[in-house]
Amino acid sequence: MLKNKNIVITGATGGIGRAIVNECAKNHANVWALLRKVDDDTKMWIEALKIQNNVEIKPVIIDFLDRESIREAASKIIEENIGIDGIVNNAGVVGNIELFSMTRMDDIKETFEINFFGPMEFTQRLLKRLMRQKKGSIVNISSIASLDGEPGQFAYVSSKAAINGATKKLSNELAPFNIRVNAIAPGMVDTNMLSNMTEELKKDMLNKLAIKRLAKPEEIGKLCTFLLSDNSEFITGQIIRIDGGR
Repeated sequence: MLKNKNIVITGATGGIGRAIVNECAKNHANVWALLRKVDDDTKMWIEALKIQNNVEIKPVIIDFLDRESIREAASKIIEENIGIDGIVNNAGVVGNIELFSMTRMDDIKETFEINFFGPMEFTQRLLKRLMRQKKGSIVNISSIASLDGEPGQFAYVSSKAAINGATKKLSNELAPFNIRVNAIAPGMVDTNMLSNMTEELKKDMLNKLAIKRLAKPEEIGKLCTFLLSDNSEFITGQIIRIDGGR
């Protein structure tokens, strides 16, 4: 679906991020994999993917709490002078799980920097390239928590709700340039991010699902790949739930 396309993916080593990179590579896309550090495990994973799928996968270091790092990462990609066909804003943190009345404003601001402001600044820096090309697809990874609200997740829910609003606004603004913007709102996914949740909360959330299991990261990756592909060329401005029938 993505043969010869070049895709930028942030948060590339997290559970969902790695799955998105895997699915893009399987569909023959070249990938810029943005991550905070490159360790030996990451190097082995990237080299194996490149060989298995005959694609280019280039790691790029980025820290969304550091504006200079954001600028440098975007510049590195732009300076390659290669067309950018898609951007996946996947990087994010859950933050502390606590009630609003107990949440420090500094913690809320930090969560917004990583989940919203950093990714939006990064996207803005790449956007002129896509606008000149008059084509592209942007996929933002949101959460059903932003649509339903979750107890004790004020910073996370609010930051992902901001992503939803940005998705709606940008889809309208960028449609004349043939750039589509959508968001994926996963439910409970089997990744390390669930480690912050209590067992009681996990059990309560699973009981609310029609399909009584966690989502697999690759299921999010496959939906993301579809939205990046030409098979979804009439879909834009959507917040798509993938939650097992919550």
